[in-house]
Amino acid sequence: MTEGMEHGFAARPERAAIVGIQETSENGVARVQITLTYSDGEYSGEAEGSASVSARPRIVGEATLRAVEAVTAGRLRLTLDAIATTDLGESRVAMAQVGLMGSNEPLVGSALVQTSDSATATVKAVLDALNRRMAQVLS
Repeated sequence: MTEGMEHGFAARPERAAIVGIQETSENGVARVQITLTYSDGEYSGEAEGSASVSARPRIVGEATLRAVEAVTAGRLRLTLDAIATTDLGESRVAMAQVGLMGSNEPLVGSALVQTSDSATATVKAVLDALNRRMAQVLS
């Protein structure tokens, strides 16, 4: 059997996991801090913007990108090109399109919204878009 292979499938690389999502709002400004864990370390990213409900997914997405940049020690420079939540059949889905500076290839991810927790689904959609690229950079 090839090293790194089990039952004919490549071993999955370690992935960043969500530790916490902290949101505060004051004087019409929302602040979000996303904390991720990767390889026994914790990494945080922050973003702020309008406290309006429609701006919340973008702020969560931007904070997630800052956390991913911390995980990769700045080796990935990222932009949030689009973020949305939509109905898909019986389910609600968060979707993210991430840009990687220096590349024209859009990175796209999605995640199911569980029990109306769109913030967690937004973080998961951003991570879904970036997991393979993170693995390449961190290996």
